[in-house]
Amino acid sequence: MAESKSTPVTDELYGYMLGHNPPLDPVQRELVEVTHAQLPGYAGMQSAEEQGPLLAFLVRLTGARHIVEVGTFTGFSALSMAQALPADGKLIACDISEEWTAYGRDAWAKAGVADRIDLRIAPALDTLRAMPAEPHIDLAYLDADKGNYIAYWEELVARMSPGGLIVADNVFFHGSVVDPEATGSGAAIKAFNEHVAADDRMESVMLTVADGLTLARRR
Repeated sequence: MAESKSTPVTDELYGYMLGHNPPLDPVQRELVEVTHAQLPGYAGMQSAEEQGPLLAFLVRLTGARHIVEVGTFTGFSALSMAQALPADGKLIACDISEEWTAYGRDAWAKAGVADRIDLRIAPALDTLRAMPAEPHIDLAYLDADKGNYIAYWEELVARMSPGGLIVADNVFFHGSVVDPEATGSGAAIKAFNEHVAADDRMESVMLTVADGLTLARRR
């Protein structure tokens, strides 16, 4: 049986990790705080604090110029990625909420990256299917409704440039993926994880970052 070598992450250790990562800038920090203050019942939907610097790192590492985000919420992850894009880069952000993304619009403007973000308010599958069919996406971040993860994956994979990277969040779904009786979103993520592992168009790794993160590279 596989044995975990992961160190349990206490609050103290979590703080230590954040202290050794690139700090959030004032606009990012304000957006995190505003999200928790204004949307306390939904703030858990925001990407974890450490994922902002990680996503920016991946943008720079891959040299991404064309990014697609599926699920924007209040815009923290989009802000982090857009700040790492070159000036002529573009991020298409897909969401269905004008209310939630309004916080993001404000933060993007404050950070001077609003011109890099194309927010499209519509069902994400419609937005994805309206995109050019040929490979052109360098990096995609998937953090939306779990029941559609496989459908989003299929639309994205076909459009990923060779070497393009898909980052999928919540692949543990609070641990429910190891529950044989999981239903709803937990069952959907279990099915998604199996789908990804079997997709020979991509090479992927699953990481114990936040609520589980899969990185998948287009072969």
